[in-house]
Amino acid sequence: MAAGHTITIEQGTTHVRVIRDGQVVAESRRPLLLRETGLPVRYYIPPQDVRTELLTPSDTSTHCPWKGDASYWSLPDAPDLVWGYEEPKAEVAQIKGHFCFYDTEVLAV
Repeated sequence: MAAGHTITIEQGTTHVRVIRDGQVVAESRRPLLLRETGLPVRYYIPPQDVRTELLTPSDTSTHCPWKGDASYWSLPDAPDLVWGYEEPKAEVAQIKGHFCFYDTEVLAV
């Protein structure tokens, strides 16, 4: 990690729910909480707790120098709403295969 840039990941027990257009897209009591310098806490949700049948893979990808290459998924009215790291860097290997939604979509209850 660059000097002054940190990422921590911890197993959470917070009940998180993602609802879009009145439909529950994801709900979990076991998200990974990823804290990264300069960003809000991100909830990485296990695939078993995400209704993946509602997601459509996107052609979008981005590169993070600390986490690796992210893939994206869309909902019908929300392009690239979800991302995840299929092959994250070793330092953040716990997030492999988990889904992350923009914080505006995640309700911690």
